Amino acid sequence: MTSLNYDIKDKLKRITVFEKIIVINILIYIIGWCIWQIQNIPRTDSLDWLALPKEFSEFIFKPWSILTYGFAHFGFWHLLFNMMVLYFIGRSFSNLFSTKLSLNVYFLGILTGGFVFMAYYFVLPNSILAYAGPLVGASAGVHASLLFLSSYMPDYEIRLITFNIKLKYVAVALVAFDVIGLFGDNPGGNIAHLGGDALGFIYAHQLRKGKDIGKGFEKLMDSVSNLFSRSKASPLKTVHRKGKKPMAGHTKAEFDEFNKQKQIDLILDKISKSGYESLSAAEKEFLFKAGKK
Repeated sequence: MTSLNYDIKDKLKRITVFEKIIVINILIYIIGWCIWQIQNIPRTDSLDWLALPKEFSEFIFKPWSILTYGFAHFGFWHLLFNMMVLYFIGRSFSNLFSTKLSLNVYFLGILTGGFVFMAYYFVLPNSILAYAGPLVGASAGVHASLLFLSSYMPDYEIRLITFNIKLKYVAVALVAFDVIGLFGDNPGGNIAHLGGDALGFIYAHQLRKGKDIGKGFEKLMDSVSNLFSRSKASPLKTVHRKGKKPMAGHTKAEFDEFNKQKQIDLILDKISKSGYESLSAAEKEFLFKAGKK
């Protein structure tokens, strides 16, 4: 029993941030299901406080929904598909990119998908969204992550049952299904998907040029996180640091971060051309450590 407890604690310590997101999604699905059963209300009303309305007049009274809708699912298969894809995406992200960059792509995909959904209805209220309900689901973030990986490493191959396929073809198929879906039973969801697709594509191409468009969002999230961590810091503790000398107009930390990112880019180019197995043990270890930071 002691060994089992140790294994569980060890697993909880090593759980990735995307696995935590998956757990939160599952818990919220269970809560919504229980509310539906206990209160005997329509299933679509069980998580109404999280869902994103299409009307801006309703959104201003629940602005948190632009993010929380990405954690709400009504259908079991909708949840299962999103969480399965997110699990495999999370593994790829953790091996290739930093945790913060991975979260930037995912959450900016959710935010972009939500804004595109509301903007479309605002501009064309009598079109395909006329009878659409509120938006729920993590699909916009999942699609943003998939398009990011596919755009950043288009020639990287993944295994599908018995054959390999390049990520760029996965991206083309994904976008094609989203466009076709505009004329199906879930136009609102597919509009949000396309918003996530666009974010992932733009993010990847800007990053390849050396520009991380998610830095502003990252700083905002760090600021929010610091608000909750300051209360834990001791007000009597004083730390004296020596001034850091600039290197070529940058601090040593910025210089080191730049060099690390360049090394990551070189390794990712090698993966795109020759596959992950072509990396040396040292390169795999470097990517693993970089992904944990």
